[in-house]
Amino acid sequence: MNAVKKVLVVGGGIGGQSVAIGLRRAGIDVEIAEILPEFNVYGVGIIQQQNALRALDDLGIGQEALRRGSPYGQVKMFTAGGHPVGLAGAPANEKYPSHNGISRRVLHEVMFEEASKLGVPFRMGLTVENLENREDGVSVTFTDGSEGEYDLLIASDGINSKVRGMVFEDLQPRYVGLSVWRYPFKRHEDLDTGYIYYGRRSKIGFIPMNEESMYMFLVSAEGVDPSIPKEQLVPKLVDYMSEYPVKIAQDAIKEVTRAELVNYRPLEALRLSNPWYKNRVVIIGDAAHATIPQLGSGAALAIEDAVVLADELQKNPEVNIALEAFMKRRYDRCMMVVNASETLGEWELLEFEGKPLPEGANPGALIGRTVGALGAPI
Repeated sequence: MNAVKKVLVVGGGIGGQSVAIGLRRAGIDVEIAEILPEFNVYGVGIIQQQNALRALDDLGIGQEALRRGSPYGQVKMFTAGGHPVGLAGAPANEKYPSHNGISRRVLHEVMFEEASKLGVPFRMGLTVENLENREDGVSVTFTDGSEGEYDLLIASDGINSKVRGMVFEDLQPRYVGLSVWRYPFKRHEDLDTGYIYYGRRSKIGFIPMNEESMYMFLVSAEGVDPSIPKEQLVPKLVDYMSEYPVKIAQDAIKEVTRAELVNYRPLEALRLSNPWYKNRVVIIGDAAHATIPQLGSGAALAIEDAVVLADELQKNPEVNIALEAFMKRRYDRCMMVVNASETLGEWELLEFEGKPLPEGANPGALIGRTVGALGAPI
């Protein structure tokens, strides 16, 4: 008999809802504590590669994500002026497209609907205030003064995880020198798959989210202080976009008018040392291994964490054995993505600064190796 019967998940984002769904499907009672009083998901869009779709299928929601998103082929890569330079992503196979683009809000809705259908309770507007992490369970005091006893606490509360700081070292995210801009649009008439253009000061991509909509991302180097006042967001983004004379970018420039729609974020990374658990608390997703989006795999890793953790807790009668098995299946794979993404980011930063790449640097080869490795079973 499984020693884990009641689980608290801290954080109701992609990783938290994924693990709650996986646990409920395994017959384990689980509740989610979410610090926001209500969900207000923006985040624009998400790129889902085949490993993400496979993990969503394991949770029973892969086909719904495809239905409500936009399956598309390998990403076409170009110079700033539109000269083709290659393709990125695994080719479509008999089960999955190369990619699926989906609104972050829509993906959240798909997960929330499934979790609610399975009877997962959401405790909104609170989080953990204090905890006693023992070898046989966790006692939790919440920020509203209520208390609870759990066999396991799973922290999926993001890169600035409060729980991680309570259980492990006070680990701070590291700014990598790059920032990402995102903006939603009506789908352009020419967008038949994902496009990425490489400029001197930035790179820009256009990703379909459904038949009617797409989003743009742009990666830039903002220096030591990446903060940008709200009134400068639109003119600065338009200035970056002006480097690209291609029709899709020039048409998009005309629509970039509202600062509140600019999703701007300095890129940060974080690695929690192995193991990601102590006694009856385990850390997953960005709280354990936040990666920059150069490989479009951050959300996918969180979903995979959830699938593997639910699987190991279901099949192992002892919690320590389950958590050890979880780490064996997850650590090297996650670090492969984190390390490759940071290397790609370092090379992009050098290019944006007009500096030469290190001898032997081959971004295309690194992307190909990593994407190929992600096709392996988890």
